[in-house]
Amino acid sequence: MPMDKRRDNRKKKSSSKGELSVIPLGGLGEIGKNLTVFRYDNDIIIVDCGLKFPEEDMLGIDFVIPDVQYLIENKDKILGIFITHGHEDHIGALPFILPRLDVPLYCSRLAAGMIANKMEDARTSYKPKYREVCPGDIIEAGAFSVEFIPVCHSIPDALALSIHTPMGMIVHTGDFKLDPTPIDGVGTDYSSFAALGKEGVMLMLSDSTNIEKDGITPSEKTVGQTFERLFRIHKDRRIVIATFSSNLHRSQQVINAAGRFNRKVVLAGRSMIKNVELAIDLGYINVPEGMIVTSQEADQMPGNRVVILTTGSQGEPFSGLVMMSRGTHRMVKLGPKDLVIISATPIPGNEKLVSHTVNRLFACGCEVIYERGEKIHVSGHAARDELTIMLSMIKPRYFVPVHGEYRHLVRHAQLAREMGVASKNVFVMQNGDVLKFKGKSNASVESRVQAGAVLVDGIALGEFEGGLLRERRELSENGIVAISITLDSKSRLTAPIQIQTKGSVFSTEDGSTFRELENAVKMGLDQYARTPGAKPETLPTEIRKRIRDVFGKVSRNYPVIVPLITFVE
Repeated sequence: MPMDKRRDNRKKKSSSKGELSVIPLGGLGEIGKNLTVFRYDNDIIIVDCGLKFPEEDMLGIDFVIPDVQYLIENKDKILGIFITHGHEDHIGALPFILPRLDVPLYCSRLAAGMIANKMEDARTSYKPKYREVCPGDIIEAGAFSVEFIPVCHSIPDALALSIHTPMGMIVHTGDFKLDPTPIDGVGTDYSSFAALGKEGVMLMLSDSTNIEKDGITPSEKTVGQTFERLFRIHKDRRIVIATFSSNLHRSQQVINAAGRFNRKVVLAGRSMIKNVELAIDLGYINVPEGMIVTSQEADQMPGNRVVILTTGSQGEPFSGLVMMSRGTHRMVKLGPKDLVIISATPIPGNEKLVSHTVNRLFACGCEVIYERGEKIHVSGHAARDELTIMLSMIKPRYFVPVHGEYRHLVRHAQLAREMGVASKNVFVMQNGDVLKFKGKSNASVESRVQAGAVLVDGIALGEFEGGLLRERRELSENGIVAISITLDSKSRLTAPIQIQTKGSVFSTEDGSTFRELENAVKMGLDQYARTPGAKPETLPTEIRKRIRDVFGKVSRNYPVIVPLITFVE
Protein backbone atom coordinates (compact mmCIF):
# COMPACT_ATOMS: atom_id res chain seq x y z
CA MET A 1 0.00 0.00 0.00
CA PRO A 2 1.44 3.47 -0.84
CA MET A 3 2.72 5.39 2.15
CA ASP A 4 0.37 8.37 1.73
CA LYS A 5 -2.61 5.99 1.53
CA ARG A 6 -1.57 4.34 4.78
CA ARG A 7 -1.31 7.74 6.41
CA ASP A 8 -4.83 8.52 5.22
CA ASN A 9 -6.09 5.35 6.90
CA ARG A 10 -4.37 6.25 10.15
CA LYS A 11 -5.74 9.78 10.10
CA LYS A 12 -9.29 8.50 10.49
CA LYS A 13 -8.44 7.38 14.04
CA SER A 14 -7.93 10.98 15.26
CA SER A 15 -9.93 12.04 18.27
CA SER A 16 -9.53 14.68 20.96
CA LYS A 17 -10.89 12.41 23.71
CA GLY A 18 -8.60 10.81 26.26
CA GLU A 19 -5.30 12.08 27.62
CA LEU A 20 -1.86 11.91 26.01
CA SER A 21 1.32 12.10 28.11
CA VAL A 22 4.96 12.40 27.06
CA ILE A 23 7.37 11.41 29.83
CA PRO A 24 11.16 11.49 29.33
CA LEU A 25 12.94 9.21 31.81
CA GLY A 26 16.41 9.89 30.40
CA GLY A 27 18.30 11.88 27.80
CA LEU A 28 17.32 15.39 28.93
CA GLY A 29 19.97 17.62 30.49
CA GLU A 30 22.58 14.97 29.67
CA ILE A 31 24.24 13.11 26.82
CA GLY A 32 23.09 9.51 27.00
CA LYS A 33 20.57 7.12 28.63
CA ASN A 34 17.83 8.15 26.23
CA LEU A 35 14.39 6.82 27.11
CA THR A 36 11.05 8.49 26.39
CA VAL A 37 7.60 7.21 27.33
CA PHE A 38 4.42 7.97 25.38
CA ARG A 39 1.13 7.19 27.10
CA TYR A 40 -2.43 7.51 25.86
CA ASP A 41 -4.91 6.51 28.58
CA ASN A 42 -3.80 2.93 29.42
CA ASP A 43 -1.57 2.33 26.38
CA ILE A 44 2.20 2.93 26.73
CA ILE A 45 5.03 2.74 24.21
CA ILE A 46 8.72 3.43 24.88
CA VAL A 47 11.26 4.98 22.52
CA ASP A 48 14.88 3.88 23.13
CA CYS A 49 16.49 2.49 26.26
CA GLY A 50 20.11 3.66 26.53
CA LEU A 51 22.97 4.15 28.94
CA LYS A 52 25.50 6.91 29.54
CA PHE A 53 29.13 6.86 30.59
CA PRO A 54 29.87 7.61 34.26
CA GLU A 55 30.97 11.03 35.40
CA GLU A 56 34.47 11.51 36.78
CA ASP A 57 33.39 11.29 40.43
CA MET A 58 31.47 8.01 39.94
CA LEU A 59 34.29 5.86 41.30
CA GLY A 60 34.42 2.36 39.85
CA ILE A 61 31.06 2.70 38.07
CA ASP A 62 30.93 1.21 34.56
CA PHE A 63 27.90 3.10 33.26
CA VAL A 64 24.57 4.64 34.21
CA ILE A 65 21.05 3.63 33.14
CA PRO A 66 17.64 5.25 33.65
CA ASP A 67 15.50 4.69 36.73
CA VAL A 68 12.44 2.91 35.30
CA GLN A 69 10.34 2.45 38.44
CA TYR A 70 7.45 4.17 36.66
CA LEU A 71 7.59 1.55 33.91
CA ILE A 72 7.83 -1.33 36.38
CA GLU A 73 4.68 -0.06 38.09
CA ASN A 74 2.88 0.16 34.71
CA LYS A 75 4.41 -2.82 32.91
CA ASP A 76 1.00 -4.35 32.10
CA LYS A 77 0.20 -1.27 29.98
CA ILE A 78 3.43 -1.30 27.89
CA LEU A 79 2.93 -2.41 24.29
CA GLY A 80 6.53 -2.31 23.12
CA ILE A 81 9.92 -0.61 22.99
CA PHE A 82 10.79 1.15 19.72
CA ILE A 83 14.51 1.58 18.97
CA THR A 84 15.76 4.39 16.73
CA HIS A 85 19.27 2.96 16.18
CA GLY A 86 21.99 0.76 17.66
CA HIS A 87 24.20 3.19 19.61
CA GLU A 88 24.89 2.50 23.29
CA ASP A 89 23.04 5.61 24.43
CA HIS A 90 19.90 4.19 22.82
CA ILE A 91 20.14 0.41 23.46
CA GLY A 92 22.74 -0.04 26.23
CA ALA A 93 20.27 -0.31 29.13
CA LEU A 94 18.16 -3.03 27.52
CA PRO A 95 19.95 -6.01 29.16
CA PHE A 96 19.03 -4.60 32.57
CA ILE A 97 15.57 -3.19 31.84
CA LEU A 98 13.99 -5.34 29.11
CA PRO A 99 13.86 -8.58 31.17
CA ARG A 100 11.94 -6.69 33.89
CA LEU A 101 9.37 -5.44 31.38
CA ASP A 102 9.19 -8.43 28.99
CA VAL A 103 7.63 -6.56 26.07
CA PRO A 104 8.15 -6.70 22.27
CA LEU A 105 11.21 -4.91 20.89
CA TYR A 106 10.78 -3.12 17.55
CA CYS A 107 14.09 -2.40 15.84
CA SER A 108 16.08 -2.72 12.63
CA ARG A 109 18.02 -5.84 11.71
CA LEU A 110 21.35 -4.24 12.66
CA ALA A 111 20.06 -2.92 15.99
CA ALA A 112 18.66 -6.40 16.78
CA GLY A 113 22.09 -7.94 16.19
CA MET A 114 23.81 -5.35 18.38
CA ILE A 115 21.22 -5.82 21.14
CA ALA A 116 21.79 -9.58 20.97
CA ASN A 117 25.51 -8.94 21.53
CA LYS A 118 24.67 -6.71 24.52
CA MET A 119 22.47 -9.43 25.99
CA GLU A 120 25.27 -11.97 25.58
CA ASP A 121 27.79 -9.65 27.26
CA ALA A 122 25.41 -9.14 30.20
CA ARG A 123 25.11 -12.93 30.59
CA THR A 124 21.35 -12.79 30.80
CA SER A 125 19.26 -15.80 29.82
CA TYR A 126 16.41 -13.55 28.73
CA LYS A 127 15.48 -13.84 25.03
CA PRO A 128 14.08 -10.58 23.62
CA LYS A 129 10.91 -10.66 21.54
CA TYR A 130 12.41 -9.06 18.44
CA ARG A 131 10.10 -7.50 15.85
CA GLU A 132 12.32 -6.55 12.93
CA VAL A 133 11.28 -3.36 11.11
CA CYS A 134 12.34 -1.52 7.95
CA PRO A 135 11.96 2.09 6.81
CA GLY A 136 8.34 2.74 5.82
CA ASP A 137 6.92 0.04 8.10
CA ILE A 138 3.95 1.01 10.26
CA ILE A 139 3.35 -0.75 13.58
CA GLU A 140 -0.05 -0.60 15.28
CA ALA A 141 0.28 -0.61 19.07
CA GLY A 142 -2.97 0.10 20.89
CA ALA A 143 -3.84 3.78 20.48
CA PHE A 144 -0.51 4.38 18.71
CA SER A 145 0.53 3.87 15.12
CA VAL A 146 4.30 4.14 14.61
CA GLU A 147 5.98 4.68 11.25
CA PHE A 148 9.75 4.32 10.72
CA ILE A 149 11.51 6.99 8.62
CA PRO A 150 15.17 6.60 7.50
CA VAL A 151 17.62 9.27 8.65
CA CYS A 152 21.37 9.66 8.21
CA HIS A 153 23.53 9.20 11.31
CA SER A 154 26.93 7.67 12.11
CA ILE A 155 25.49 4.16 12.08
CA PRO A 156 23.41 2.36 9.43
CA ASP A 157 19.68 1.81 9.88
CA ALA A 158 19.08 4.98 11.91
CA LEU A 159 15.37 5.76 12.08
CA ALA A 160 13.10 8.62 13.04
CA LEU A 161 9.56 7.88 14.21
CA SER A 162 6.22 9.41 13.32
CA ILE A 163 3.78 8.41 16.03
CA HIS A 164 0.12 8.86 15.23
CA THR A 165 -2.08 9.19 18.31
CA PRO A 166 -5.80 9.91 18.69
CA MET A 167 -4.72 13.42 19.77
CA GLY A 168 -2.50 14.12 16.76
CA MET A 169 0.84 13.36 15.10
CA ILE A 170 4.15 13.22 17.02
CA VAL A 171 7.52 13.22 15.26
CA HIS A 172 10.61 11.96 17.11
CA THR A 173 13.65 12.65 14.94
CA GLY A 174 16.02 10.29 16.74
CA ASP A 175 19.69 11.15 16.13
CA PHE A 176 20.13 12.56 12.64
CA LYS A 177 22.00 14.84 10.28
CA LEU A 178 21.41 15.89 6.67
CA ASP A 179 24.50 14.36 5.05
CA PRO A 180 24.19 14.78 1.25
CA THR A 181 26.76 12.03 0.56
CA PRO A 182 26.08 9.23 3.07
CA ILE A 183 28.52 6.33 3.13
CA ASP A 184 25.85 3.68 2.57
CA GLY A 185 23.77 5.81 0.18
CA VAL A 186 20.86 6.04 2.63
CA GLY A 187 20.15 9.67 3.41
CA THR A 188 17.60 11.42 5.57
CA ASP A 189 14.15 11.08 3.96
CA TYR A 190 13.25 14.72 3.30
CA SER A 191 10.08 13.85 1.42
CA SER A 192 8.55 11.92 4.31
CA PHE A 193 9.26 14.74 6.77
CA ALA A 194 7.87 17.32 4.33
CA ALA A 195 4.73 15.19 3.85
CA LEU A 196 4.27 14.96 7.60
CA GLY A 197 4.63 18.73 7.86
CA LYS A 198 1.87 19.20 5.28
CA GLU A 199 -0.32 16.65 7.05
CA GLY A 200 0.11 18.53 10.33
CA VAL A 201 2.40 17.66 13.23
CA MET A 202 1.16 18.31 16.73
CA LEU A 203 4.44 17.65 18.60
CA MET A 204 8.08 17.38 17.53
CA LEU A 205 10.90 15.99 19.68
CA SER A 206 14.28 16.71 18.12
CA ASP A 207 17.99 15.94 18.61
CA SER A 208 19.70 18.95 20.27
CA THR A 209 23.31 17.75 20.54
CA ASN A 210 24.87 20.14 18.01
CA ILE A 211 22.60 23.17 18.38
CA GLU A 212 25.62 25.27 19.41
CA LYS A 213 27.46 24.49 16.16
CA ASP A 214 26.70 26.89 13.33
CA GLY A 215 26.20 25.80 9.75
CA ILE A 216 25.89 22.14 8.82
CA THR A 217 27.73 19.04 10.01
CA PRO A 218 30.35 17.96 7.42
CA SER A 219 29.78 14.77 5.48
CA GLU A 220 31.26 11.55 6.82
CA LYS A 221 33.12 11.24 3.51
CA THR A 222 35.43 14.09 4.55
CA VAL A 223 36.91 11.74 7.18
CA GLY A 224 37.63 9.17 4.48
CA GLN A 225 39.50 11.83 2.52
CA THR A 226 41.53 12.67 5.63
CA PHE A 227 42.39 9.00 6.13
CA GLU A 228 43.66 8.78 2.56
CA ARG A 229 45.81 11.88 3.03
CA LEU A 230 47.30 10.55 6.28
CA PHE A 231 47.90 7.09 4.79
CA ARG A 232 49.77 8.74 1.92
CA ILE A 233 51.90 10.96 4.18
CA HIS A 234 52.70 8.20 6.69
CA LYS A 235 53.28 5.35 4.27
CA ASP A 236 56.27 4.07 6.29
CA ARG A 237 54.42 3.74 9.61
CA ARG A 238 52.05 1.26 11.15
CA ILE A 239 48.74 3.07 11.67
CA VAL A 240 46.41 2.64 14.65
CA ILE A 241 42.93 4.20 14.43
CA ALA A 242 40.66 4.44 17.45
CA THR A 243 36.96 5.17 17.03
CA PHE A 244 33.59 4.13 18.42
CA SER A 245 33.00 0.45 17.78
CA SER A 246 29.42 1.24 16.69
CA ASN A 247 30.51 3.85 14.11
CA LEU A 248 30.32 1.36 11.29
CA HIS A 249 30.52 4.02 8.58
CA ARG A 250 33.90 5.05 10.02
CA SER A 251 35.02 1.41 10.09
CA GLN A 252 34.02 1.05 6.43
CA GLN A 253 36.15 4.06 5.51
CA VAL A 254 39.16 2.68 7.36
CA ILE A 255 38.77 -0.57 5.43
CA ASN A 256 38.40 1.36 2.15
CA ALA A 257 41.54 3.40 2.79
CA ALA A 258 43.50 0.31 3.83
CA GLY A 259 42.54 -1.40 0.57
CA ARG A 260 43.68 1.57 -1.53
CA PHE A 261 47.09 1.64 0.17
CA ASN A 262 47.66 -2.12 0.19
CA ARG A 263 47.29 -2.56 3.95
CA LYS A 264 45.60 -5.26 5.98
CA VAL A 265 43.25 -4.47 8.87
CA VAL A 266 43.52 -5.87 12.41
CA LEU A 267 40.51 -5.47 14.70
CA ALA A 268 41.31 -4.84 18.37
CA GLY A 269 38.93 -4.47 21.29
CA ARG A 270 36.10 -6.88 22.04
CA SER A 271 33.24 -4.60 21.00
CA MET A 272 35.04 -3.56 17.80
CA ILE A 273 35.52 -7.17 16.78
CA LYS A 274 31.92 -8.11 17.56
CA ASN A 275 30.32 -5.09 15.88
CA VAL A 276 32.39 -5.24 12.71
CA GLU A 277 31.91 -9.00 12.38
CA LEU A 278 28.16 -8.54 12.88
CA ALA A 279 28.03 -5.77 10.26
CA ILE A 280 29.95 -7.94 7.78
CA ASP A 281 27.64 -10.90 8.39
CA LEU A 282 24.54 -8.73 7.85
CA GLY A 283 25.97 -6.97 4.80
CA TYR A 284 26.35 -3.50 6.28
CA ILE A 285 30.13 -3.43 5.75
CA ASN A 286 31.84 -4.54 2.55
CA VAL A 287 35.24 -6.15 3.08
CA PRO A 288 37.39 -7.67 0.33
CA GLU A 289 38.37 -11.25 1.03
CA GLY A 290 41.56 -11.48 3.07
CA MET A 291 41.49 -7.80 4.09
CA ILE A 292 40.97 -8.48 7.80
CA VAL A 293 43.76 -10.46 9.46
CA THR A 294 44.55 -11.57 12.99
CA SER A 295 47.19 -9.85 15.10
CA GLN A 296 49.35 -13.00 14.81
CA GLU A 297 49.22 -12.77 11.00
CA ALA A 298 49.98 -9.05 11.17
CA ASP A 299 53.10 -9.76 13.25
CA GLN A 300 54.56 -11.55 10.22
CA MET A 301 53.98 -8.50 7.99
CA PRO A 302 55.85 -5.18 7.69
CA GLY A 303 54.32 -2.54 9.97
CA ASN A 304 53.59 -0.21 7.05
CA ARG A 305 51.28 -2.85 5.60
CA VAL A 306 49.02 -2.91 8.66
CA VAL A 307 46.18 -0.78 10.06
CA ILE A 308 44.87 -1.53 13.56
CA LEU A 309 41.24 -0.52 14.10
CA THR A 310 40.55 -0.35 17.83
CA THR A 311 38.30 0.82 20.60
CA GLY A 312 39.41 3.38 23.18
CA SER A 313 38.62 6.74 21.61
CA GLN A 314 37.00 7.80 24.92
CA GLY A 315 39.86 6.63 27.15
CA GLU A 316 37.83 3.72 28.54
CA PRO A 317 40.10 1.98 31.10
CA PHE A 318 40.07 -1.53 29.57
CA SER A 319 39.70 -0.60 25.91
CA GLY A 320 42.19 -1.59 23.22
CA LEU A 321 43.90 1.78 22.78
CA VAL A 322 44.23 2.46 26.51
CA MET A 323 45.82 -0.94 27.12
CA MET A 324 48.20 -0.28 24.22
CA SER A 325 49.12 3.09 25.73
CA ARG A 326 49.85 1.40 29.07
CA GLY A 327 51.94 -1.32 27.44
CA THR A 328 49.60 -4.03 28.76
CA HIS A 329 47.93 -5.08 25.48
CA ARG A 330 48.63 -8.75 24.82
CA MET A 331 49.06 -8.40 21.06
CA VAL A 332 50.07 -4.82 20.22
CA LYS A 333 53.15 -2.97 21.50
CA LEU A 334 53.40 0.65 20.42
CA GLY A 335 56.59 2.54 19.62
CA PRO A 336 58.16 5.36 17.56
CA LYS A 337 57.22 3.74 14.24
CA ASP A 338 53.49 3.97 14.98
CA LEU A 339 50.97 6.66 14.05
CA VAL A 340 47.88 6.78 16.28
CA ILE A 341 44.72 8.54 15.05
CA ILE A 342 41.94 9.17 17.58
CA SER A 343 38.95 9.54 15.27
CA ALA A 344 36.41 10.87 17.77
CA THR A 345 35.80 13.79 20.10
CA PRO A 346 35.50 13.22 23.84
CA ILE A 347 32.02 12.77 25.23
CA PRO A 348 31.43 15.38 27.98
CA GLY A 349 33.01 13.97 31.14
CA ASN A 350 35.61 11.89 29.29
CA GLU A 351 38.02 14.72 28.49
CA LYS A 352 40.55 13.82 31.20
CA LEU A 353 40.53 10.13 30.32
CA VAL A 354 41.26 10.97 26.68
CA SER A 355 43.96 13.48 27.68
CA HIS A 356 45.71 10.91 29.89
CA THR A 357 45.60 8.38 27.05
CA VAL A 358 47.10 10.86 24.57
CA ASN A 359 49.92 11.68 27.00
CA ARG A 360 50.76 8.00 27.46
CA LEU A 361 50.77 7.48 23.68
CA PHE A 362 53.30 10.29 23.27
CA ALA A 363 55.35 8.70 26.06
CA CYS A 364 55.41 5.48 24.00
CA GLY A 365 57.11 7.47 21.24
CA CYS A 366 54.10 7.43 18.89
CA GLU A 367 53.00 10.26 16.70
CA VAL A 368 49.42 11.06 17.72
CA ILE A 369 46.75 12.89 15.74
CA TYR A 370 43.77 13.86 17.86
CA GLU A 371 43.05 17.56 17.32
CA ARG A 372 39.71 18.74 15.94
CA GLY A 373 41.43 20.76 13.22
CA GLU A 374 42.81 17.64 11.56
CA LYS A 375 39.36 16.66 10.18
CA ILE A 376 39.69 13.14 11.59
CA HIS A 377 36.16 13.13 12.97
CA VAL A 378 32.75 14.49 12.06
CA SER A 379 29.66 14.34 14.21
CA GLY A 380 26.63 12.21 13.47
CA HIS A 381 24.32 14.97 14.72
CA ALA A 382 22.71 17.88 12.91
CA ALA A 383 24.18 21.36 13.39
CA ARG A 384 22.08 24.52 13.76
CA ASP A 385 21.24 25.06 10.07
CA GLU A 386 20.13 21.43 9.70
CA LEU A 387 17.94 21.71 12.80
CA THR A 388 16.45 24.84 11.26
CA ILE A 389 15.66 22.96 8.03
CA MET A 390 14.00 20.13 9.97
CA LEU A 391 11.84 22.58 11.93
CA SER A 392 10.86 24.34 8.70
CA MET A 393 9.79 21.04 7.09
CA ILE A 394 7.83 19.65 10.04
CA LYS A 395 6.24 22.91 11.30
CA PRO A 396 5.12 21.47 14.66
CA ARG A 397 2.50 23.12 16.86
CA TYR A 398 4.39 22.00 19.99
CA PHE A 399 8.12 21.42 20.40
CA VAL A 400 10.28 19.57 22.95
CA PRO A 401 14.08 19.57 22.53
CA VAL A 402 15.67 16.24 23.55
CA HIS A 403 19.06 14.51 23.53
CA GLY A 404 21.34 17.18 24.98
CA GLU A 405 22.70 18.92 28.02
CA TYR A 406 20.46 21.56 29.53
CA ARG A 407 22.02 24.48 27.63
CA HIS A 408 21.49 22.56 24.38
CA LEU A 409 17.81 22.14 25.18
CA VAL A 410 17.43 25.85 25.98
CA ARG A 411 19.15 26.96 22.77
CA HIS A 412 17.13 24.52 20.65
CA ALA A 413 13.95 25.84 22.28
CA GLN A 414 15.04 29.37 21.33
CA LEU A 415 15.54 28.24 17.73
CA ALA A 416 12.04 26.73 17.66
CA ARG A 417 10.57 30.05 18.79
CA GLU A 418 12.56 31.86 16.10
CA MET A 419 11.08 29.42 13.57
CA GLY A 420 7.54 30.35 14.54
CA VAL A 421 6.56 27.90 17.27
CA ALA A 422 4.56 29.82 19.89
CA SER A 423 6.56 30.37 23.09
CA LYS A 424 3.82 28.81 25.23
CA ASN A 425 4.05 25.67 23.07
CA VAL A 426 7.80 25.10 23.59
CA PHE A 427 8.71 22.98 26.60
CA VAL A 428 12.23 22.61 28.03
CA MET A 429 11.66 19.53 30.15
CA GLN A 430 13.63 17.53 32.70
CA ASN A 431 13.74 13.78 33.18
CA GLY A 432 10.56 12.74 34.99
CA ASP A 433 8.42 15.69 33.85
CA VAL A 434 5.01 14.75 32.47
CA LEU A 435 3.83 16.76 29.47
CA LYS A 436 0.06 16.26 29.25
CA PHE A 437 -2.20 16.94 26.28
CA LYS A 438 -5.84 17.21 27.35
CA GLY A 439 -6.82 18.44 23.92
CA LYS A 440 -5.07 19.42 20.71
CA SER A 441 -4.67 22.96 22.02
CA ASN A 442 -4.20 22.25 25.72
CA ALA A 443 -0.73 21.09 26.78
CA SER A 444 1.18 21.65 30.00
CA VAL A 445 3.84 20.16 32.27
CA GLU A 446 1.92 19.69 35.48
CA SER A 447 3.34 16.68 37.30
CA ARG A 448 6.37 14.42 37.68
CA VAL A 449 7.09 10.71 37.98
CA GLN A 450 10.09 9.06 39.61
CA ALA A 451 13.14 9.46 37.40
CA GLY A 452 16.87 9.43 37.94
CA ALA A 453 19.83 7.19 37.42
CA VAL A 454 20.87 3.70 38.41
CA LEU A 455 24.57 2.89 38.62
CA VAL A 456 25.92 -0.27 37.04
CA ASP A 457 29.09 -1.81 38.42
CA GLY A 458 29.81 -4.96 36.45
CA ILE A 459 26.34 -6.51 36.32
CA ALA A 460 25.23 -5.23 39.73
CA LEU A 461 22.81 -2.34 40.08
CA GLY A 462 22.81 0.35 42.76
CA GLU A 463 20.58 3.38 43.25
CA PHE A 464 22.21 6.71 42.37
CA GLU A 465 20.49 8.40 45.31
CA GLY A 466 21.82 5.83 47.79
CA GLY A 467 25.06 5.72 49.72
CA LEU A 468 27.19 3.74 47.27
CA LEU A 469 29.07 6.69 45.77
CA ARG A 470 29.31 8.46 49.10
CA GLU A 471 30.95 5.40 50.66
CA ARG A 472 33.39 5.06 47.75
CA ARG A 473 34.34 8.72 47.96
CA GLU A 474 34.98 8.43 51.71
CA LEU A 475 37.10 5.31 51.20
CA SER A 476 39.09 6.97 48.41
CA GLU A 477 39.69 10.16 50.35
CA ASN A 478 40.37 8.94 53.90
CA GLY A 479 40.84 5.15 53.90
CA ILE A 480 39.40 2.66 56.36
CA VAL A 481 39.98 1.53 59.94
CA ALA A 482 38.72 -1.96 60.82
CA ILE A 483 38.40 -2.95 64.50
CA SER A 484 37.82 -6.58 65.41
CA ILE A 485 36.54 -7.31 68.94
CA THR A 486 35.57 -10.64 70.52
CA LEU A 487 33.37 -10.48 73.65
CA ASP A 488 31.81 -13.02 75.98
CA SER A 489 28.21 -12.98 77.18
CA LYS A 490 29.14 -10.39 79.85
CA SER A 491 30.72 -8.08 77.26
CA ARG A 492 34.25 -8.81 78.43
CA LEU A 493 37.13 -9.10 75.98
CA THR A 494 38.12 -12.70 75.28
CA ALA A 495 40.91 -11.91 72.81
CA PRO A 496 43.22 -8.97 72.04
CA ILE A 497 41.70 -6.08 70.12
CA GLN A 498 42.70 -6.21 66.43
CA ILE A 499 42.98 -2.89 64.57
CA GLN A 500 43.96 -2.51 60.92
CA THR A 501 44.14 0.58 58.70
CA LYS A 502 44.11 0.73 54.89
CA GLY A 503 44.62 3.93 52.92
CA SER A 504 44.68 6.07 56.06
CA VAL A 505 47.39 8.49 57.16
CA PHE A 506 47.03 6.94 60.62
CA SER A 507 48.98 3.68 60.72
CA THR A 508 48.60 1.09 63.45
CA GLU A 509 52.26 0.23 62.86
CA ASP A 510 52.90 3.38 64.88
CA GLY A 511 52.77 2.10 68.46
CA SER A 512 51.45 5.31 69.98
CA THR A 513 48.59 5.51 67.45
CA PHE A 514 47.67 1.90 68.07
CA ARG A 515 47.61 2.41 71.86
CA GLU A 516 45.40 5.50 71.51
CA LEU A 517 42.95 3.63 69.32
CA GLU A 518 43.00 0.59 71.62
CA ASN A 519 42.30 2.77 74.65
CA ALA A 520 39.43 4.46 72.81
CA VAL A 521 37.87 1.06 72.05
CA LYS A 522 38.20 0.00 75.70
CA MET A 523 36.56 3.25 76.84
CA GLY A 524 33.68 2.54 74.47
CA LEU A 525 33.34 -0.98 75.89
CA ASP A 526 33.37 0.37 79.44
CA GLN A 527 30.66 2.90 78.60
CA TYR A 528 28.56 0.17 77.01
CA ALA A 529 29.00 -2.14 80.05
CA ARG A 530 27.99 0.65 82.48
CA THR A 531 24.80 1.50 80.58
CA PRO A 532 21.82 -0.46 82.00
CA GLY A 533 19.86 -2.32 79.34
CA ALA A 534 22.22 -1.31 76.55
CA LYS A 535 21.47 -3.18 73.32
CA PRO A 536 24.32 -4.86 71.36
CA GLU A 537 23.50 -2.82 68.22
CA THR A 538 24.48 0.39 70.07
CA LEU A 539 28.04 -0.79 70.70
CA PRO A 540 29.40 -0.13 67.15
CA THR A 541 28.09 3.45 67.35
CA GLU A 542 29.82 4.00 70.70
CA ILE A 543 33.12 2.65 69.35
CA ARG A 544 32.94 4.80 66.20
CA LYS A 545 32.35 7.86 68.38
CA ARG A 546 35.41 7.14 70.53
CA ILE A 547 37.63 6.44 67.50
CA ARG A 548 36.50 9.66 65.79
CA ASP A 549 37.44 11.57 68.94
CA VAL A 550 41.00 10.25 68.60
CA PHE A 551 41.27 11.30 64.95
CA GLY A 552 39.58 14.63 65.65
CA LYS A 553 42.46 15.72 67.86
CA VAL A 554 44.91 15.84 64.96
CA SER A 555 42.83 15.97 61.78
CA ARG A 556 39.44 16.88 60.34
CA ASN A 557 39.59 13.98 57.89
CA TYR A 558 38.03 10.87 59.33
CA PRO A 559 38.60 7.42 57.82
CA VAL A 560 35.71 5.01 57.44
CA ILE A 561 35.45 3.17 60.77
CA VAL A 562 34.18 -0.42 60.66
CA PRO A 563 33.76 -2.20 64.05
CA LEU A 564 33.53 -6.00 63.70
CA ILE A 565 32.07 -7.38 66.94
CA THR A 566 31.74 -11.08 67.74
CA PHE A 567 29.91 -12.41 70.82
CA VAL A 568 30.89 -15.90 72.03
CA GLU A 569 29.34 -18.02 74.76
